[in-house]
Amino acid sequence: MVGILIVAHGTLGESLIHCASQMLGTRPLNLMQVGVTIHDDPQQMLPQAVKLVRQLDQGDGVLVLTDVYGATPSNLASKLLIPGRVEGVAGVNLPMLVRALTYRKEPLDVVVRKAVSGGIEGVTQMPVASRGNAAAGS
Repeated sequence: MVGILIVAHGTLGESLIHCASQMLGTRPLNLMQVGVTIHDDPQQMLPQAVKLVRQLDQGDGVLVLTDVYGATPSNLASKLLIPGRVEGVAGVNLPMLVRALTYRKEPLDVVVRKAVSGGIEGVTQMPVASRGNAAAGS
């Protein structure tokens, strides 16, 4: 099973894990997070993140999900990547995480593709309700 590590700003990672756990009915195994705040030194957090990656890798690799590409958490996450062993995807959202969790028994490259497609397909404009629109007073 592919391990999953979320490296994100503040409490976003834990919030995503909490939401996914509610949707799935239980907290998934081999899923951890590192929250990076404005007060943290990313270089000092790197050993903790490396330790978590090693814990999460049961032989099938680790997917590292991060929020904003180019921001401090993703810069930290990029130092964890090992092609084919520890892969990373930026732009984490709940659909991406749930898709990754759903397919994590597949090979790492499949989990990466499924995570990206889940993130992209999870972003869509909602149709306007034809009846019962509370904001319109109907």
